[in-house]
Amino acid sequence: MKQKLYILLFLFIAFQQLILGQQETYTVTKAPFSSDKYDEYSPVFYRNGIVFTTNRGSGSFVDYSSSKGESTFDIFFIDTTKKATWRKSKVFSKSLKTPLNEGPVTFDSSGDTIYFARNLQIDGNFDELSTARNRLGIFSAVREGEKWAKTRDLRFNNEWYNISTPWLSSDGKRLYFASDKPDGYGGSDLYFCEWKNDYWTDPVNLGPVINTKKNESYPYVNPAGELFFASDGHPGLGGKDIFYSRIKDNGWLVPVRLDSPINSQYDDFGIVTDTLINSGYFSSNRNKSMDIYKFNTNIPQIFYTDIQKENQYCFKFSDSGAIKIDTLNLRYIWDFGDGSKGIGEKVSHCFPGPGKYEVKLDIIDKSSGKLFFSKLAYSLELMDFIQPYIESPDIAVVGEQFDIGALNSYLPGYEIMSYSWDFGSGNRMKGESVKCTFEKSGEYNINLGVKLRSLSTGVIHNTGVTKKILVVSTEAEKNLLNAKKILVKASIPDIRKYENAKISGLYSAEEEYNRDAEFRIELALSKSRITVNNSTFRNLPGKYKVREIFDTGRGLYSYIADRQMTLMETYPAFREIQGSGFKDVVIKLAAVTDPVEKELLNLAWNYGVLSDEYFDDYNRLKSNGYLMLDQIVILMNRNPGIRLELGVHSDNTGIASNNLALSQFRAQIMVNYLIKRGIESKRLVAKGYGGVKPVASNFLERDRRLNRRIEIGIIN
Repeated sequence: MKQKLYILLFLFIAFQQLILGQQETYTVTKAPFSSDKYDEYSPVFYRNGIVFTTNRGSGSFVDYSSSKGESTFDIFFIDTTKKATWRKSKVFSKSLKTPLNEGPVTFDSSGDTIYFARNLQIDGNFDELSTARNRLGIFSAVREGEKWAKTRDLRFNNEWYNISTPWLSSDGKRLYFASDKPDGYGGSDLYFCEWKNDYWTDPVNLGPVINTKKNESYPYVNPAGELFFASDGHPGLGGKDIFYSRIKDNGWLVPVRLDSPINSQYDDFGIVTDTLINSGYFSSNRNKSMDIYKFNTNIPQIFYTDIQKENQYCFKFSDSGAIKIDTLNLRYIWDFGDGSKGIGEKVSHCFPGPGKYEVKLDIIDKSSGKLFFSKLAYSLELMDFIQPYIESPDIAVVGEQFDIGALNSYLPGYEIMSYSWDFGSGNRMKGESVKCTFEKSGEYNINLGVKLRSLSTGVIHNTGVTKKILVVSTEAEKNLLNAKKILVKASIPDIRKYENAKISGLYSAEEEYNRDAEFRIELALSKSRITVNNSTFRNLPGKYKVREIFDTGRGLYSYIADRQMTLMETYPAFREIQGSGFKDVVIKLAAVTDPVEKELLNLAWNYGVLSDEYFDDYNRLKSNGYLMLDQIVILMNRNPGIRLELGVHSDNTGIASNNLALSQFRAQIMVNYLIKRGIESKRLVAKGYGGVKPVASNFLERDRRLNRRIEIGIIN
């Protein structure tokens, strides 16, 4: 009764496909070298024919799989270049034949080494050979002329469990097999071992994605590493079915069952295919005996697809703002390297397409239009996603015929061998561009599968993408939905978060800015040395002193007029120096490498530089001033060769001469304290600047407070 129901179900499916004009994925015919009388299974391509396992022509003994006293199995060969009838097959090699079971087999790429399953013990009387401990193991042999010699067993063959159905990877470095070892997940699991240091490593279980509580066996792995195997534990049509999987992100993907009629309600197993999976052979007991069947692929089966990714060319760009700027006087200018610029701390930009671009963010002085400071620079490589690509409308109308194509697939390094389509409606096609019609409204997943051949290795593998399409009932409904899509503003990703943008050669002042860095007002750069009294610097206002620093990173001499702890503190001096004729003056962020200068900088960060924190209204040192100056004493005692200038600045309120006198007085107070603490006077200089070197405007008290500051520096 059950068999009749299966037949009725099969006829119903076939009738549906006929009505829809659908073609089966595969065409299956029984191989001419398979007999009705004997069992044949596990075909393997070998030179100009097929090697397979069969029980034809041997005496009664222990059956390979059931141990019920049926015929033993041997390894046979059939030349498929000639008329391949079962009577023309022959024993593959008498040198491998034993009184017990041999097969299935696998060969290395040259065909000169064979791995085959066989009973562990082949010599002895009937009682000795027929024990349950005479399990199956895997053996190897090498070809010597017309014979196979040097037969060896795998070192982990074991009398307590079977190891069988071997398959050798195309590079000969990995051997797959099935075993009912007790450490598995079920009856029989798939394992592999690797050839390292001239021996096979310990077996590794393929894991729970592949193996189940039941039985997995008959692995076949093509040159691309794609796995076919038989299982009665994964959801199938009945008995053993043939499944496909491949590795992605270091793990196996959930197995996919091959379509009927390769799989059936019976046992189907032991598949081999050509490189394109256009044709091949497999084993099945669908006709009351195990036979080998040939299959041809009509429409390539799509095994796995990734969700299609859309290439982005429009992005957001932003500055983190860690280094503050005054946008009243300065402007953010983005240069995207494609001839376009953007203004602002945060901007959006659309590139013309994939390519390499040099992106820069500069701070420009509004009044002069000159470069003030370079904040960011990097090389941007914008890439299209490497994937097959489905080009189709997002919305279609029932009954409307439209084009779907894969012309925009981007798969560099590969040749596309074939295209296959599954429209999610039961309709499937082949070809790079096809026409499609949906007869019912709804949401459909369009799947595109392609076979790729690597241009470097020649290896062929499968890949695919999927895209959703909405099918509506009327043209008016389609137009309404398309109009709504236009109104919805597309999300623009941040360039730093886009997975297909590669940023390299990054210079980021934001990231380099720390307590061991300072902002320098750079007057000039030179490959050769310039004396500080050179005419190049003759127009520099006298309150600035030129200092030479060798920039090891650039291999250049840098000439500095001033330096500050924050970027905006350099702006007043920048404007003044630029107005004195130094048109190429810029601000550079640089790491402080001298140990003494670094310690002075850290003291400034720790204790602050505002003179209001050091002196009270009666020009007496506060506790903060004493603490900081005590640290200066320690520093100078530790470095007896250094000389320091203790400089004090004021704001510009009041009379300039009074401000100058006050700042000089305060500077001398600090020097006097250091002398009192034991520092020689000749190592110290008190310098009052008054209000001539502001670091902020003097319009507001908060800015004037910044100008009332102290600066301690090394005298060279």
